[in-house]
Amino acid sequence: MDPTHREPVEVRAGVITVSSTRTEVTDRSGALIRERFEAAGHRVTYRAIVPDARLSIRRAVLAALESSNCVVLSGGTGLTHDDGTIEAVVPLYEKTIDGFGELFRSLSFAEIGRAAMLSRASAGIIAGAAVFCIPGSTGAARLALDELILPEIGHILTHANR
Repeated sequence: MDPTHREPVEVRAGVITVSSTRTEVTDRSGALIRERFEAAGHRVTYRAIVPDARLSIRRAVLAALESSNCVVLSGGTGLTHDDGTIEAVVPLYEKTIDGFGELFRSLSFAEIGRAAMLSRASAGIIAGAAVFCIPGSTGAARLALDELILPEIGHILTHANR
């Protein structure tokens, strides 16, 4: 691959947990995401837990984008009536990263079987930043960060800012 496809990029991560029940103490997925970014040498510049309400989610994303160029939202991506992360975030995408959701569901299928089709995991670019919406489980966070986001974030941000 042409080396210009990957430029050195400082990754500044925003982590948003979408939940009406989790707290700083009980948010294991958010903690895992922060740990994974920090272990990879990236700074976490924004952290929030917000209720599953579209306006709250959008406000958190916009606040995170003030200091972060990679935002991960954990939770609110399912099919229940109160899962609103996708509806709140996808309209903000300037470009979608369709392959993220496709690969996430494929890898999830290998781990959890047919229930993977219920995931509406999504990713896109907003103002040059990569934004990822993933399910709220620790397994989903581990899979998304270790297999997809962290190995490619520099590449994604290089292209998103050309």
